[in-house]
Amino acid sequence: MISSWQQGLFHSIPKSNYQPQPKNKLFPPPFNLFSLPNSLPKKYSAKLKEDQEVSNGLYKGDPGGGGKQGLKQKVENIGINWDSCIPGQYTHLICPLCKGGESKERSLSFHINQNEKLAMWRCFNFECGWAGHVLADVGRAQDGVYRVNFPKKMTEENLRLEPLGDALIEYFAERMISAEILEKNSVMQTIDDKNVIAYTYRRNGELVNCKFRSVTSRKFWQAKHGERILYGLDGIKEGNEIVIVEGEIDKLSMEQAGILNCVSVPDGAPQQVSTLLSSKIQDTRYKYLLNCKEYLDKASRIVLATDGDGPGRALAEELSCCLGKDRCWLVTWPKKDESGCYKDANEVLVNLGAEALRQVVSTAELYEVNNSV
Repeated sequence: MISSWQQGLFHSIPKSNYQPQPKNKLFPPPFNLFSLPNSLPKKYSAKLKEDQEVSNGLYKGDPGGGGKQGLKQKVENIGINWDSCIPGQYTHLICPLCKGGESKERSLSFHINQNEKLAMWRCFNFECGWAGHVLADVGRAQDGVYRVNFPKKMTEENLRLEPLGDALIEYFAERMISAEILEKNSVMQTIDDKNVIAYTYRRNGELVNCKFRSVTSRKFWQAKHGERILYGLDGIKEGNEIVIVEGEIDKLSMEQAGILNCVSVPDGAPQQVSTLLSSKIQDTRYKYLLNCKEYLDKASRIVLATDGDGPGRALAEELSCCLGKDRCWLVTWPKKDESGCYKDANEVLVNLGAEALRQVVSTAELYEVNNSV
């Protein structure tokens, strides 16, 4: 029987479709993982279509950065010899999980795409069925988040997500974020790379987008077709104040300090203030504000707690223009040393504590008075 954790990017197919490779060939001819007959039952056809969407999306994404060595290490960590595979081709290997079963045949179909950004595999031994994929570390788009195609209807299963493991819980603990806060905000990790955090974006409990962060490369990517909303929307309570921060970990830091009405922008900050601020509310960059209008309209006081660097100040300026400066307030981050101030909510939480972070928010000044952009 195939255990649930073995179900990967490629789903099980009927046994009758499997054609064993000739025993007298050392290197069987390559075959396509998706080359199944047209007569598949409807439920398998639907699964196949979904798998193709995921695979095609991952192929199209060329994030840059990372590269061969990063992917090679991930492949070899799962027990597959990188040097036995040729990029762009399908290779038949002995499955490291089932060892080929009783017949000891090469039941694992393994593929590295041509630009060496994606490796995927599937074992055709029906006693096993192991399947999955790993990505090379991805780079950054101009707005700081690279976008990858995933199915439009996202689920934890087709995004390959699982609850946080001990390593990532410890990672957040070092940043003063508790396991309770992480669970409450449905922070997860990817099954295929335990070093990748998945910040799930939810509206009324439904998963509508997901942003991924590698703790080893410190790079981000996001589902391309996900709904553009503020992170932490489901945590908003009744009240006239909302705090907006620049990143997911800052939202979690605010909640750790007891500030529940806090959300994060999904895309980080621009490098500088746009010259077209009057039309920004219609721009794609700030579509997430329009998508959350029903929540924002109820707030008479919006506290902008963006990062204290140049891009953070630029983001605060653009948000205030979109939301109305008369209801926006700006925080002043505490002084760290002679060279400058703390940069964001998490730095304050880690170095000064929850009370200091609450004080920063409560002493925010009206934007037009405080603004120095």
